[in-house]
Order: sequence, then C-alpha cells, then structure tokens
Amino acid sequence: MDLGLLLVLLLVLASEFFNGWTDAPNAIATVVSTRVLSPSQAVLMAAFFNILGAFSGTKVAATIGMEIVRPNSISLLTVASAMVGIIIWTTITYIFGGLPTSKSHELVAGLAGAGLATAGSSVLLWEGWRKVLFGLLFSTFLGFFLGLLIMVSIYNIFARSHSGKARRNFRYAQLMSSAFVSFSHGSNDGQKFIGVFTLSLVLGGILPAFNVPYWVILLCAVTMGIGTAVWGWKIIKTMGIKLTKLEPHHGFAAETAAATAIELASRLGIPLSTTHTVNTAIMGVGATKRLSAVRWGVGNTLSWHGY
Repeated sequence: MDLGLLLVLLLVLASEFFNGWTDAPNAIATVVSTRVLSPSQAVLMAAFFNILGAFSGTKVAATIGMEIVRPNSISLLTVASAMVGIIIWTTITYIFGGLPTSKSHELVAGLAGAGLATAGSSVLLWEGWRKVLFGLLFSTFLGFFLGLLIMVSIYNIFARSHSGKARRNFRYAQLMSSAFVSFSHGSNDGQKFIGVFTLSLVLGGILPAFNVPYWVILLCAVTMGIGTAVWGWKIIKTMGIKLTKLEPHHGFAAETAAATAIELASRLGIPLSTTHTVNTAIMGVGATKRLSAVRWGVGNTLSWHGY
C-alpha cells in the first residue's frame, strides 16, 4: 500500500474517531440523562447497535462516496484536506464548550471545498446535494414535529395511568428506543466515513470500483465506538441535561422520533445530521410541556455550531 494512501486512510479513521467522540454520544444522551442506564452501560449498548446499524445497508455510504463530488475529478489529497478540516473544527468546538457538531455537514462541506479547489465547480454532483438538502428538512423539521407528536400521543394515552407505574414502564421502553436510535445512527452517520474510506481505496487503486467491503464497515464502526467510549460524556451532558430536563417518557419520545427520522433517511440514501435530528426531537418533546421548558438559546447554539 502506498504511504500516501495509508496516511489518508488514517485521517479518515481519525475523523471517524472524532465522529464517535462528538456525534455518536447524541444517540445515548437521553438514556443517560434520564438515569435509565449508566454512561458505561449506554456506551457499550451504543457501540453494539451502532455496529449492527453500520452493517444494515450502504446507500448512505454510496451517496457520500459517489454522489457529492465526481470521484474521477478528485485525488487522495482532496480527501485528506477534507478530513483535516473536520478534525480541526471538531477539536475547536469540543474545547470551547463541548458542543456536538454535525459530521454530515462538515463532511459534505469539506469534500465540496476541497473538490472545488481541486477541479472547479464542475466537480459537484446535483444528485448527492439534492439528498443533502432533503437531509436538512429531515433533521430540522421532521425530528421536531415527530418528537412533539409522539409526546402529545403519550400524554393522551397515559393521561389516567398511575404516574409511578407509567414511569417504570417507560424506563423499560427507553431501553428499546435508545437501542433503536443507536442502530439508526450506525445506519446513517456510521456509513458516511465508510463511504469516504471506500472512496479512498478506489482512488488509491486498491479497489477497482466502489463496492464497500465488510472489513471496512467493521473497522470504521469499531473506531467510532472507541471514540464514544473515550470522550463522549461531555456531549452527553450538553445534549441530555442542558437542553431540557428529561424524564423516561420524554427520552422515549425523543429517541423514537429521532431514530424514525434517521432510519427513514438511511433507507433513502439521505445523509442527515443525527446531531440536529436528536437536538430538534428533544426540543419538540420539551415544547409540549411549555415553550419555556426548552432552553432555546442552547438549541440555537447547537444548531449554529453544528452547521
């Protein structure tokens, strides 16, 4: 293997590690903040279901690897430049406040910027960017309104239930919803850097065409899981505690809403921001109590830094 290709692959893995560090914790933030699982239990569960999700399909990987920029118009240097940009920005936002950032937007923007510098405007492909725009709608609006709708439904269905019994039931239900959101995170967010890793193998002449090997999926998924285990708690605190106060039924609603939106996007090959989807789902759930229950300033800060 050429030394240049090896360096690029290591940069991709470093970006995937940072993805696990600052983005994957979103999938387990609510289940930790409601104290249904301890941070260590949640990390293990998230790592397992993220890996399963990463193996559930490759449509998002193909979108990132083949439809954002023309593969035959870029080089390994283009990919390396995009990865370095992601690493620098993620480090800055983590140091100054532990803010979760959107790897989807960093990745497509980084590839676009490096691609434009390499080959000009003709390098951009509308098909992939159309999916990215749909992803903005999914993560911003679908997450919020699904969270609000599910929470309103829960209030109506369980209005006459004993609060203690309902709380216990939702603690068990949240175990399933948190597993679901971890799985969906792997099926979408985990696929993005798998796509870049595979693209690098094609550009480096290791693969004759874009076809994701299973070992690439496993390597990237495990790298992301390690990132979550090492440094994920600061993001969990921001997403699950600072944004709004959550109880198990709130966590269940937010996780189910976010996971549903993410999974739908994954099946359509749409890369979206899991950070923003979880963020807006939590805000939608919090808004059902009263608008002041959501710390909109925190949500606004998350959105701007994520974008």
